[in-house]
Formats: sequence, C-alpha cells, structure tokens
Amino acid sequence: MANKAKRLIQMGHDALFRKVHSKQLIYNCCWEDPRIDRELMRIGSDSRIVMITSAGCNALDYLLDQPAEIHAVDVNPRQNALLELKMAFFKTGLQDDLWKFFGLGYDKRHKKVFGKLKDELAPEHRKYWKENISYFHPGGMKKSFYYRGTAGTAAWIFKKCVLSVKPRMRTQVFELFEAENIERQKEIYDGIEKSLWNFFMSWFVKQPLVMAMLGVPRPQIKLIMDGHPEGLLGYVKDKMRQVFTELPISDNYFWRVYVHGSYSPECHPNYLAPGNFEFYKARCGRIKTHSSTVSAFLRKNPGEYSHYVLLDHQDWMAHHSPAELLEEWNLILGNSRRGTKILFRSAGLDADFIPRIILDKLSFHEENSRKLHRLDRVGTYGSLHFAEVK
Repeated sequence: MANKAKRLIQMGHDALFRKVHSKQLIYNCCWEDPRIDRELMRIGSDSRIVMITSAGCNALDYLLDQPAEIHAVDVNPRQNALLELKMAFFKTGLQDDLWKFFGLGYDKRHKKVFGKLKDELAPEHRKYWKENISYFHPGGMKKSFYYRGTAGTAAWIFKKCVLSVKPRMRTQVFELFEAENIERQKEIYDGIEKSLWNFFMSWFVKQPLVMAMLGVPRPQIKLIMDGHPEGLLGYVKDKMRQVFTELPISDNYFWRVYVHGSYSPECHPNYLAPGNFEFYKARCGRIKTHSSTVSAFLRKNPGEYSHYVLLDHQDWMAHHSPAELLEEWNLILGNSRRGTKILFRSAGLDADFIPRIILDKLSFHEENSRKLHRLDRVGTYGSLHFAEVK
C-alpha cells in the first residue's frame, strides 16, 4: 500500500512538471555560467554550435567568440521567442530600449517599442509577444520581467515572503551584493544564514510545485537526494554558501537579478554591455532558433557540428526515456567529427547515466571540469562535464 501511494505521488509530481512546462515560459534568464563554458569550449571562427536555448543569454555570450553559426534548440517555443525578441533589438538598433527591457526589466513604452520590433519576429514569436508584452510593464505586483515566467515567479515569492517581511534581512542581503571582498561577503552571509533558512524556506524549497517552476524534475531531485547526506535542503544550503562565501559577488549577475529584479550598469550579461551593441547588431544573424528536440533538429539538419551544449536535460531523459537518451547520443555522435566538444551539466555528481557504449567514444576532461565547476557563479548544479569525441 505504501509503495502504491509513493508511486501515485511520483506520478502526480511528474504530471505537475509536464503541465507547468507545456504552457509556460520557464526561464527568463540563463542559469548557467557562460564564462566557464567559453573557457572549456574554446570556440573559434569555424565553430558550429548546437545548444539548448534556455533564455538565450548564453547563445549571445558564445557569439562574442565569433563562431560561424549557433543553432539554439528548445522544445519550449517560448524560450526561442525570448531569444528572438532580444535579437530583434539589435536588428532594429534600439539600444536604449534593450537596456530598459532586459537591464531594468521594464519599459513604460513597452507596447510602442514592441510595435517597432514585431516585424523582425517570425509569426509564432510575434503572436506570443503580442499576447505577453505586458511582462515588461512596470506596474502591477511584480514590476519586472525578471519576476515573470515560472522561475521568476518562484524568485518573486521568495522575495515577498522572506525579504519583504524581514526588513533587516532585506537590508543585509542588499549589503551582501555590495560587499567589496570575500571576507565581507562571508561576514554578512554568516550573519543571515540561520535566519534565511527558517521554517518557511526549509518548507518552500522542498515543494514539488516550486521545483517544477524552477525547472527541476523529479529525477533530478532524486539525484540530489541520493548524492547529498542532508537531502535537497542540505544541497541547496551548501550551494548557496559556496556562491556567497567563496566567489566574488561583484559580477554575479545571476543571483543579483532575482534579488533586485534588475541588473546594474556594472553587473549584467555581456549582451547588455553598451560597447557590445554594434558587434551583436552585425552578427546576431549567425544565431538560428529551432523549436524541437535535439534529436529532431539533428535528423532535420544533419552535418558536422563542432560543439554541443546540452545543459541538464539528459537527467530527465535517463530516468524517463533511456531509449530516447541513447538515440540522442547516437545522433550527436553521427553529426560530430573527431574533437567535437560536448558540454553538459547534471544534478548528480557523475555522468554514469550515459550509456556505456557512448562513454567509450568520448574523452572526458574531468580535472579541468571539476576545477572550473568550483568557480561557477550560479553554483546550483551537482556536476559539470566536458568531453571530446574520440
């Protein structure tokens, strides 16, 4: 009876995850550190990249290394619509409005600006933003695009239920992001850590709906639970302590945007740097979006690709569909050359979910990956893996 109840709970969690992801924008900003990626991948002028789109920030970051082409692939068309909207600002030359939309997270003229952008968007992306351009309206309860989408909504709930009801903690958290050195960061975080992990937060991070909103499916939760002696809560606590006490916070735009609801002129993704605007205007046409699975993209667009960035989606595939996982890897290898670089992350501590027949065809750079993983400004993944095709 207990096993049956457990299975029903698991099925309910999976159904909830599918429902959330089938109709919503999930990520309003990328949650992977492109500085680490670019150091590992060594992108060049002849590089042809296949990657998961997510929010598109990292596709634009990789473009700074001037690859020949980037194919941004995502099963969620809303994620591609977001990247296409960002690129529309470069194509139309609306530099000031780009900062308002994606630096500040709002623009009072959002409807008028969209009128100037819409002709640069494909019909399906134009339709999506026509219906949702109010995400950039500064009014209402959320006031920022970065509290939209499911991940943004989870961040907004945290801010309202923890920071807004505890003014002293709010002040200390804001002071943390202004800290001038690691020693000061550690001093501030040590002072707030116990209060931060109160009953509500300890309950909040364990909720299936919250995890689904953050894009964490049940198989990843299981990997975390199996890999950390204190389970999910202990894992999150340790990751946050690492980020806030071991790495400089001054350029950590990943966490800043969810605490403040905006970036700052000194702390933001590279695509928002004023000096990069003309570069992107001239080259963003090298990025193409595709609303499909990685396997479907490769079947439709065969070729020799030099780089693959797979994020963490294979955690889900390994649990729910091992046959599809093997098919994807066979297609990746079939559309690679010797030396093709493959980067992926996992909630687990290793890559043992990859079929042995595939592992034998890859050469992993484990030591360098582990070293750089400790420098990841996001700090939420269990492991980072970088390999080359033999």
